Amino acid sequence: MNIAPTDLALYAGALLILFLTPGPVWLALLARTLAGGFAGAWPLALGVLVGDLLWPLAAIYGLAWIVSVYGEFMVVLRWVAAGIFLVMGLQLLRHADRAITADGRLTRPGLWPGFLAGLAAILGNPKAILFYLGVLPGFFDLSAITNVDIFAIVAVSMLVPFFGNLIFAAGIDRLRLLLNSPEALRRANQIAGGLLMLVGAVIALG
Repeated sequence: MNIAPTDLALYAGALLILFLTPGPVWLALLARTLAGGFAGAWPLALGVLVGDLLWPLAAIYGLAWIVSVYGEFMVVLRWVAAGIFLVMGLQLLRHADRAITADGRLTRPGLWPGFLAGLAAILGNPKAILFYLGVLPGFFDLSAITNVDIFAIVAVSMLVPFFGNLIFAAGIDRLRLLLNSPEALRRANQIAGGLLMLVGAVIALG
């Protein structure tokens, strides 16, 4: 292993700061937790986990090539992700009086809706793109790392935000249990719908 433990710890700290900075993933996670509780949120965190596997690998195995070849696709992906979140947010706003778990493919309980939402959010997240493709190479000498180093970097890249997202969702889920009145449910649906639309806007404008 060529990278120093201190460099890896510094990188983990930078990831924690990245996680604590609100962005599309936070907003999507908050909206899905309000809509379906922790059971509806953890698949989204799993989708984000896959994205956090792909981005560091992209940076390590061909940063310059990825930027030159993937640039146009990134623009398309960002607009597709933005459209998905805007549509889902509008659907929630239209049916704000329904039970929180009753509306929208994005907030439907199950693995795939949440997983795909998380994957779209992280792959279209400008903050993640900037960090992994622009900042990660500043922490390590990518020309001298070994397979063990790559494993360590990718593992940290995945686990720090993954557990952060789970803790965040669990906290929101506990607050959600307090929403028992019809008025509170209506407001929660409105907030969730607005957050989903905000996710789309952040992705589109980022």
